[in-house]
Amino acid sequence: MPKPFLTAEWQNLILANYAVDPEILKPYLPCRTELDSFGDTHYVSLVGFLFANTKVRGLPIPLHRTFEEVNLRFYVRFKENGGWKRGVVFIKEIVPRRAIAFVANTFYGETYATHRMKHEWKMTNEGFEVKYEWEVRREWNFLKVVAEKMATPILQGSEAEFITEHYWGYTQVNPNCAGTYEVAHPKWKVYNVTDYAVNCDAEMLYGRPFAEALARKPVSVFLADGSPVSVMKGTKIFATVSSSKLPKVG
Repeated sequence: MPKPFLTAEWQNLILANYAVDPEILKPYLPCRTELDSFGDTHYVSLVGFLFANTKVRGLPIPLHRTFEEVNLRFYVRFKENGGWKRGVVFIKEIVPRRAIAFVANTFYGETYATHRMKHEWKMTNEGFEVKYEWEVRREWNFLKVVAEKMATPILQGSEAEFITEHYWGYTQVNPNCAGTYEVAHPKWKVYNVTDYAVNCDAEMLYGRPFAEALARKPVSVFLADGSPVSVMKGTKIFATVSSSKLPKVG
């Protein structure tokens, strides 16, 4: 197995999952990937979590080891050697430090942006409370849940399995090229969410079509415990050329 470019722990992931018209996703679809769905539903997920103990090429970066991230993503798949590689495409990823955004945008072609962020975790009589906040236009947006105190294994064939079991990232380079990278981690457990709240300036961050989707009630919200992760070095996928477009010989 190749050495990872980045290692970290992803901790306490809130995933708010919204049904979306697949037509608004198609302009963001990387070369040679296709939309993935659970049943007849296409999803975008608003995800908040903590990056902890981050290392790049095995080395910790001072002041950049632990930080929050909030992202909006959707789900795709890519067929290679007869099998499907299921992954995600990020509309935008928010982090609190510019250097983090620079590395991700430069080496992986992602769309990171920098905003002030904070988080809070606490156990109360009501349950496990997790909250992520990010500042947009001088107002604090947030994603928060109250969950049961014990996590349980994800059921095979469930919506939660579909949302979490995507182990590849894909980026749009140009119409004839996509970037791809593997994200390796063990299966997560999930906490049952008993209450949640979302406040997101989605039109400012993601545009009107996504704002309309996120204005509706999410299909589901759950909290995943997370795990250590390894992000491999990125590679490229190129468009195939049909035989009719090949130059004639002779």
